[in-house]
This record gives sequence, C-alpha cells and structure tokens, in this order.
Amino acid sequence: MDRRAFIASSAGAALAVVGGVAAYGTASADEVSTDGHIKSATAITEVFGDGLKLTAVALEYDAPIRSAKLSTTTFTVADRTITKVYAATAPTPARKGRNGRYVIVEMSPDDEAASLLESSGPSGGGTPPSGAPSGAPSGAPSGGPSGGPGGGSSGPKIKEAVATVVQAGTVTTARGTVYPADSAGVTTTAVKNLIVDDFEQLSFTDPATGNTLKYNLYKPRGYDKGKSFPLVLFMHDAAVLSSDPLTTLVQGNGAISWASPEDQAKRPAFVLAPQYASAVVDDHGGYTVTSWLETTVNLLNNVTETYNVDTKRLYTTGQSMGAIMSIVMDVQYPDLFAASYIVAGQWDTSTVSPMVNDKLWITVAQGDENAYPGQNAITEKLESEGATVTRAVWDGTSTEREFAAEVKKMVAEKTSINYVAFETGTVVPSGVTDNALNNHLYTWKIAYNIEGIREWIFRQHK
Repeated sequence: MDRRAFIASSAGAALAVVGGVAAYGTASADEVSTDGHIKSATAITEVFGDGLKLTAVALEYDAPIRSAKLSTTTFTVADRTITKVYAATAPTPARKGRNGRYVIVEMSPDDEAASLLESSGPSGGGTPPSGAPSGAPSGAPSGGPSGGPGGGSSGPKIKEAVATVVQAGTVTTARGTVYPADSAGVTTTAVKNLIVDDFEQLSFTDPATGNTLKYNLYKPRGYDKGKSFPLVLFMHDAAVLSSDPLTTLVQGNGAISWASPEDQAKRPAFVLAPQYASAVVDDHGGYTVTSWLETTVNLLNNVTETYNVDTKRLYTTGQSMGAIMSIVMDVQYPDLFAASYIVAGQWDTSTVSPMVNDKLWITVAQGDENAYPGQNAITEKLESEGATVTRAVWDGTSTEREFAAEVKKMVAEKTSINYVAFETGTVVPSGVTDNALNNHLYTWKIAYNIEGIREWIFRQHK
C-alpha cells in the first residue's frame, strides 16, 4: 500500500474536521478580487511520542501571498486551535514566513482532534483487550498474542488525515491584491507525512529461515556509495504487531526521531525499522525467541552489504519487545553493535554476561513493575562482572534543556552503561491512570525525545 494511501485513506474511522464560519475582515488595499483563489489544500501530519497527528494544512494560492498580513484569525478549522499562519514558497512548515504561493496553517498537536490514532495513548494505548505484551508488566492487557493495547495483527487503526479550512479573513497578495473572506471551506485532497514519507517500504526474504520481513529504510539525503554512514536499527513494541510496514513509523517516534532533518543534519545515518506481524520474543512463562530475531539480523546484514554502511557504527534500539530484542541480539551477537539504547526492557539475567563490555544507555520507569526490577537485575549482574555503571533518577516531565543537563552530567562519568530510571509519578500524563502498564507504555514517549542520548549513542564506535 502506498504510504500516503495508508495514512490519508486508512480503513479506520475518519477524522472529519469541518471548518466553521467566522466574522470576516474588510479589504484595505486598492484592488479587491472576488474570485476563488485557493488551488489546492494539503494535510500535513507529524509523528510525536504518542503517535501520528494532523498538525497543519498547506493552502496553495494562485499568486504569492504577503506573509506579514496573515494572522491566526485569518483562517478557522473546527475543533482545532490555530497556532501559527504564514506564507511559504513550499507546502511545508517553516520556522518563519516568507512571501510565496503557499499559506501554512499550523494547529496545536495537543488538540483532541489532532490525533490520527484511534486512541490517544502511545502505541495505540487506550482501553485494551486481553493477554500480555512482551516486555509489559505481568498480567497486563493486550491486543492479541504477545500484543499490546490496540495491537494484534492489524496494528492500531489510523484515522483519515483530512481537514476543512475556512478563510475567515482577508488575504493579501505580494502585489497588494486583497482576497476577501470566503465562507466556503476548502477540504484537503492530499497528505504530506513529515519524515514518514522519507522512508522507503521494502521486504526481505531470509534464505536461512524462509521468513519474509517487511521493513522501512531511511537513506541519508544525498547518499553516495563513496561514503559510509552509520545505521540505527529500531524495533517496535508488541502493541503494534501489524502486516503494514508503516505502522512502526506512525505509532511513536522511536524510528523517526533518528531521521528528523535536525538529527540528520548533525548525524546523517541510515535508519532501519522492521515491522513484525507476530511476537518475536516472549518473557512471560519462559524466555523464548522465534526465528524472526535471526531474520532481523540477516536483514541487517543484507542492508549493510547492499549499501555503504559503517559496520563499526551499527546501533540497536527498541521499546518493550524491541528492547528485549536488542538485549537478545547483544547476547547472541556480541560483536555486532557499537552501542544499544534499551527502552523499557528486561530479560533472563543468567544469559546476559556477553553484554559486560557493551556500551548501553538504558531508560525505564520506576513505576514499571516488570521492566524496572528486571533492568535493575541485568545492570547489577553486568556490574558484578566488571561493567562500569552510572545510575540516575530523572523527572520525566523535565524540559529539553533540563534533560540536556542531566545527560551531560551522566556522560561526564565516562562509564560504559548509563542507567536512567524515570521517577515515579512523572511518566504518566494527567488524566491517564497511573498504573504499571501505563508507566511502561509512556516510557518511550519520553525516552526518544531526549536528543542528548541519541548524540551519545552516535559517539560510540567499535
């Protein structure tokens, strides 16, 4: 399925955003036109820690628009809070306006109507069915075999990315022509998915196992085979088991955070994000691993052979099930990765000795009744065998600047393992039940937003 078709026209419940009629301004320029001037409207989506959201609309006009004449009252969108309006030369959000044919109408990602996931929690979390996801607290509900809330083979349902915008005030062209307000709303007919559209969807058939694994691959912009690049492998949690490869890209920012324009400008790299249709590991009722883990490693090897990847700078990361997979890979393939970012995971401590010399950054919530004691046990085991560890308890509600300071403090210790526990009561947002499962699910909403950790990962070499 085409990635825009998946996000813009999913079979899930549609998000109908209908523009309202507002009081109109009056024209003040010398020339006033009364014709329709909006040629197209494109919905713009972004992925946040809690999933895909509709955050802007790009309106294409028939002439360059004067950005300085626009304001947040120039347009309305029902049930949405407009935060910024400006002109642009391309249908993409920008830091500041510039006269151009496009008008960007930005909307608050905090609006209830912004979310394009069927439920508002991370990875489709909401009211869960029955079962227990790999990596989640024992007895936690889930959406299928080793699945998670809203999970199962179909993954979380994605709402249609569509909005209707009303030009409630006047719009002035760069030449001074005034386009008067128009009560007729303009509905989006196309979708631009920021960062998500930069990934390619592919599949790999593993000759060793016979498995066919769908995956997403981000290639550094301007990739040249004459230069090698590092690679980040991201593996999702069991809440989003799905046959559609795009699911892992839209359920949270574990994959896309490494591929953002800001990160790629500083740390250009490949990003590999497989999509699993069934559970790969099981940490409830026995520690078992399926052939899909071997297939994932074989996929990684295939990508490194196909492209000029720096094999001394391979990194693995994952949340919950994906965190466990990273641990198992570190155990079974101890020379594969230069560093690992483990988010809300745990595993059999009797097997982890091969990780003693690994470079690890670990994040977990103190309120996660499974991953927290499990990760404590793993870290203590590695420390007893010679690993150096720096531990810290962080406030999960910290600002970007506060997190940066905390990272700097830990990195200064120069240990091979950095272990962060998010303090009880600071992980689950207000209005959501503060229980073990939600502490687990909301850990990665925080974890992948901490830029300094990503920076530390990329400093590690084999």
